[in-house]
Amino acid sequence: MDEELRIIISGGGTGGHIFPAVSIANAIKAKHPEAKILFVGADGRMEMQRVPAAGYEIKGLPIKGFDRAHKLKNFEVLYKLWKSLRMARRIIKDFKPQVAVGVGGYASGATLYECAKMGIPCLIQEQNSYAGVTNKLLAKRVKKICVAYEGMDRFFPADKIIMTGNPVRQNVLSTPLSIEEARESFGLNPNKKTILLVGGSLGARTINRSVIEHLDLIAQSDVQFIWQTGKFYHQQILDSMKGKELPNLKIMDFISDMGAAYKAADLVISRAGASSISEFQLIGKPVILVPSPNVAEDHQTKNAMALVNKDAALCVKDAEAPDTLIKLALETITNDEKLASLSEHVKKMGLKDSAEIIADEVIKLIKA
Repeated sequence: MDEELRIIISGGGTGGHIFPAVSIANAIKAKHPEAKILFVGADGRMEMQRVPAAGYEIKGLPIKGFDRAHKLKNFEVLYKLWKSLRMARRIIKDFKPQVAVGVGGYASGATLYECAKMGIPCLIQEQNSYAGVTNKLLAKRVKKICVAYEGMDRFFPADKIIMTGNPVRQNVLSTPLSIEEARESFGLNPNKKTILLVGGSLGARTINRSVIEHLDLIAQSDVQFIWQTGKFYHQQILDSMKGKELPNLKIMDFISDMGAAYKAADLVISRAGASSISEFQLIGKPVILVPSPNVAEDHQTKNAMALVNKDAALCVKDAEAPDTLIKLALETITNDEKLASLSEHVKKMGLKDSAEIIADEVIKLIKA
């Protein structure tokens, strides 16, 4: 292809949208280093920091979601939508993309709607087992829809669907550390069973509460814990832990090297975000999922059940976690047969090279 590739990638709002978007951009650049890639995100959301940190230019739209609790505020939301559509149109005319990629989130709705109106071919990537509102609205206007779960023809035209899986963070897959080295990197005993608790970069109140309420069980166990509290809850947790020294409990606000953390762990406790689940599938990591109830259309429960129904994960409801989560984790980690079974089944669900496959589909749309 002689001409310079020009590609818009739009979406964000959460790490679950941003990680795949950056992975797709990196895969395109690896195949076509001359490609010009412009991101379009939502002002004030984390993509406005994360995308430049990954080395890409991003433009922000003032778009926001509808406020179901305060209906009058939606006049402002409608104005911002109108303004975002105008801004998206101007960005597209200035940048002149040959193709647009949407990864979910409000910004991708405005950007891909305008691209499709202008005859620019579009591709969307749906990370979850239950399609998001933005992607459902865009489905009729786009050429290709890349998905990570079976049965997505419930939401999208079957002839547009390509089963690709979700792109994941490369450092998760490529850690050079052994299990023992990974544990030592967290200051832990290299030979003891280890549980990793993660609630996302901001933390998960329920997972944190589950630990706090069962410190006695943790102290009595012969198991080590790596506990990512999230930056929002970290100081409060440190204050509540004063005078309670537990040498088998490593408390961290944020883990930068998730590859090492996953490698160190025999079992993970996590929310059921699509990106995290894709990581567990590719590395074959046994996991107890605690779906967040605070997400659109309860999609995390649907993500979790897609694994549970194949004996590829355990699941604890958010409301039940403070009572049962730590007990279940301690029972599971001592059951080597169960750990091996979970690992085998979750790995069967993994789809490799997702970013590269999606990048190829993006390039095909330019050639078409």
